[in-house]
Amino acid sequence: MKTIRIGSGAGYAGDRLEPALELIEKGNLDYISFECLAERTIAIAQMEKLKDPTKGYNGLLRYRMEKVIPLIKKHGTKVISNMGAANPEAAIKVCIEIAKKQAITGLKMAAVLGDDILENIDKYQDTEVWETKAPLKDLPGVVSANTYIGSEGIVQALKDGADIVITGRVSDPAIFMAPLIYEFGWKMDDWDLLGKATALGHLLECGGQVTGGYYAEPGKKDIPNLHLLGFPIAEISEDGEFFITKVETSGGVVDTHTCTEQLLYEIHDPSNYITPDVVADFSNITFIQLGEDVVQVKGATGRQRPDALKVSIGHRGDFIGDGEISYGGPGCVERAKLAGDIVLKRLELRGITMEEIKVDLIGINSIYWNDTHDYVTPAEVRLRISARTKDRVKASRIGEEVEALYVNGPAGGCGATKAVREIVAVSSMLIDRNDITQIVKMEEV
Repeated sequence: MKTIRIGSGAGYAGDRLEPALELIEKGNLDYISFECLAERTIAIAQMEKLKDPTKGYNGLLRYRMEKVIPLIKKHGTKVISNMGAANPEAAIKVCIEIAKKQAITGLKMAAVLGDDILENIDKYQDTEVWETKAPLKDLPGVVSANTYIGSEGIVQALKDGADIVITGRVSDPAIFMAPLIYEFGWKMDDWDLLGKATALGHLLECGGQVTGGYYAEPGKKDIPNLHLLGFPIAEISEDGEFFITKVETSGGVVDTHTCTEQLLYEIHDPSNYITPDVVADFSNITFIQLGEDVVQVKGATGRQRPDALKVSIGHRGDFIGDGEISYGGPGCVERAKLAGDIVLKRLELRGITMEEIKVDLIGINSIYWNDTHDYVTPAEVRLRISARTKDRVKASRIGEEVEALYVNGPAGGCGATKAVREIVAVSSMLIDRNDITQIVKMEEV
């Protein structure tokens, strides 16, 4: 029975590159997929594209592809990635440029388009936005609108002979599913096979999480050689049966525990995991340890895909002003608390109003938003004050007041920093899947 091997080249936009290169060199891969897109990531990319129409793709695309392209040419591995973000066509031009500079020929590269509906946004002005329960027309400052599309465009690109496929906002599992659909000739309405493919994609999409990275906890769940953490490989056969493994010499672990944790990651309802391609059911999945770092996955199924597709809408939000300063030695917690109180009173005195403000003592109350938990008095503490406001100038006052603590007390403040950043907020809505047409644009070197 025919089998193919797919590796995970990245689990997020800024992931390490070395494990991906190791997979191409040693993993005997047919495909490697780089999952590099999140909802805020594509909204930020759209803002970059607005400033420069040649940008809007993943910031590490060039760095990655300069190393990846010669390796895939050598080993015959195909690449699929959503590093195109807001501008897949520009991303492909970068890949073409890299190949030409390295005198590499005989590669076909495809951009998959169709997810970006910003030009047609007026059509949806009366559509309800999930987060606000109000129509889209009431949402200010919209800069992007990208639909979660499925694997059809990638499958078509592979049918057209693409060696590298760059997409925008496809669903995370789609970049792993498409090679299976193409290689095995699966039908787009064979829901059980697509459910199995979704399980494979979900286990691979976060890179080193399933090989023990996010699983690791010293003394409880020890994972060897995390500094050499390897990324996962899936080997799958035509009937949808597959196992997860990694390169033998790499760090990390693949076992039933790491797989179970990754399976549950970001899954609200394991029996009803909705994607553009299929509604997958993970509720009957079982993991079987076949050997060291080899786990077989069984039991995934699927049901008919949804009629509607999710759209992520990026819109300009408020501004956040940050200020930080450290205190050390006896009484450092009390001095940091006093410093925070001073800043709050100073802002009130100056009439600077904020939409929201938060005072953290990092390591004491920055995660849990209170200081009721018991803690051992630290030798040092860092005060962080963050505020959200409608106005950039107001946001800058936070850092100014924190920095002023240097000389205006309390004693012993050091290492002050300040920053202001604009928020790119993300909201969601649904549209009819029939409104979307995927387009494949091919180039060759």
